[in-house]
Amino acid sequence: MSTRPNSSTLRTQREIQRSQDQRDAQGGSKAKPKRSKDKPAVQAGARRQPARLPAQHVEKPGLESELALAPRFQAPDYRGSGKLHDFAALITGADSGIGRAVAVLFAREGADVAVAYHSSTEDARETQRCVEAEGRRCLLLQGDVKDSAWCDDAVKRTVAAFGRLDVLVNNAAFQEHAESLEDLDDRRWQETLDTNVGGYIRMARAALPHLKRGASIINTGSVTGLRGSEHLIDYSATKGAIHALTKALASNLVDRGIRVNAVCPGDTFVERWVEKGYFEGSGAVTMEEAMKESSAYIPMGRFGKPEEIAQAVLFLASDDSSFVTGHLLLVDGGNTAQ
Repeated sequence: MSTRPNSSTLRTQREIQRSQDQRDAQGGSKAKPKRSKDKPAVQAGARRQPARLPAQHVEKPGLESELALAPRFQAPDYRGSGKLHDFAALITGADSGIGRAVAVLFAREGADVAVAYHSSTEDARETQRCVEAEGRRCLLLQGDVKDSAWCDDAVKRTVAAFGRLDVLVNNAAFQEHAESLEDLDDRRWQETLDTNVGGYIRMARAALPHLKRGASIINTGSVTGLRGSEHLIDYSATKGAIHALTKALASNLVDRGIRVNAVCPGDTFVERWVEKGYFEGSGAVTMEEAMKESSAYIPMGRFGKPEEIAQAVLFLASDDSSFVTGHLLLVDGGNTAQ
């Protein structure tokens, strides 16, 4: 089966982005930050994380290799201890961002990793290089989660390569901001829904026959699925659906010994943040100012980094969470604590 991505998907997503860029050029909304920008960002981990981020505008799919400051994904202070020894994992959207960070930490804990991605081949190869540097095998799977046949094939190829499948991480997603509901035509809504919810269902359905007792499915949710987001209406709706899917599937599979959980990140610095407009119409003059404004909404005063989210995913994949299923694990810098 061909592994070439659906070119119409990439064309559709870029057209949606360009259309929104044109609307943005005509003016945006204003929002008042909740946290003083003068307060220093909170650092509570072993590694000090950058609080000031560069402003760029890249075209979808937003290659990490194009960024002035690459999202942090390697977690150099994290020491593996074999928590996923000889596991096999399949991660969608693993070419960059949170997915890449998860792939690297899984490998550090002893797992072989299948990296599923749509079109960013250069980024996917870098993820593969990093996984293999951890001493584990890495399989690249290029295709579209909107295609049921490809999802089935991706799982079959993973099992053929590694001999098993222990963890599925549903992470691939489409997102584009909008100023108002009128901006959300049927094409955009269908693209968001079919990728974010349909893709998760297709991958879980394809993986299920190969998952044994003790296996797990981990979905990437979002705080937007809990609180909503003024300019991410369709995306928020799909994330809320993913949260419900997580709980429903956890109940459905509990007797089979398969755990299903979701990690719910808050604002995280990934390549999507430098796709113009992702700052949700803060009213700032420049993207750099917009990112400062957005950080002001986060109690810890900074964005999360992919490596910080990945450690939460690792917890849900390992036996450390053997009594956890149907759970939404928030990793949001205190956003939902307010």
